[in-house]
Amino acid sequence: MSRYSIKDLEHLSGIKAHTIRVWEQRYGIINPKRTSTNIRYYDSGDLKLILNIARLKDHGFKISKIAAMSHHEILSSVLDLTDSHPKDFENHIHNLTTSMIDLDEALFENSLSTSILQMGFESTMVHVIYPFLVKIGFLWQAEAIHPAQEHFITCLIRQKIITAIDGQKLVSGPGIRRFMLFLPEQELHEINLLFAHFILKKYGNQVVYLGQSLPMNDIILAYNLHKPHYLLASLTSAPKKRFVQSYIDTLAEQFPKTKILLGGSIVTNDTYKLPSNVSVLSTIDHLYNYCQNPEAVGSPAIA
Repeated sequence: MSRYSIKDLEHLSGIKAHTIRVWEQRYGIINPKRTSTNIRYYDSGDLKLILNIARLKDHGFKISKIAAMSHHEILSSVLDLTDSHPKDFENHIHNLTTSMIDLDEALFENSLSTSILQMGFESTMVHVIYPFLVKIGFLWQAEAIHPAQEHFITCLIRQKIITAIDGQKLVSGPGIRRFMLFLPEQELHEINLLFAHFILKKYGNQVVYLGQSLPMNDIILAYNLHKPHYLLASLTSAPKKRFVQSYIDTLAEQFPKTKILLGGSIVTNDTYKLPSNVSVLSTIDHLYNYCQNPEAVGSPAIA
């Protein structure tokens, strides 16, 4: 059984720990358990209750009214919000958070399918999945979620993106721009790169997708075979800044005739000295620019 501190509840729900304690004392809305050494903790049921209360509060429900409701009535009201506000991004993010905590694939599937049906896959990725991934990052740093929960939800998201990629038309030919996508060695966070694969393929580009943790020698080998117009890599883990700068410089030196695009939190949240053939994709709009602007295309790479 998972155990959560009141700080975990704060991080997950956005409700201050002080407020939760006031609700406990004034309304008896939640009752913490205690260990054999008298340390307070909360279980998964308590966490889901606080998450649901947070959603109702966000939609104007008074805490006094919520306190008078049964747990079943609270859950029903949250589900009604999801049905009546299908384009409310926070509702979907809330449901994804709950599905992650409970390892509930059915809830994930229902919420994400509803969002995709109402808004489309791209809008769901930009407005639901990406904010949710940012939230996961904060929760991970706060140690409010476990590795199994994070792996569970990211694997489901990964499957959705791969399905969307498979639904796009494969293009090739001398006039088609070629992108080669990869993650640096020891980099395993693939969702950003997979979504870039989807966007590039959807907008008529040829994509060579090399995936996770690729050694430099293999990047060079694939480059010489395919001669892409662009290289695109994502850096999300946290190596030392000195390593990142060295990696950027090495890419620029090895592939001087090719435009190199870099994304991921490591390069977007810090500053680096960028060689002339390297650009940082700070937002998803920057990638759309490369997809939709023919003037951005250089000459094919020469080995």
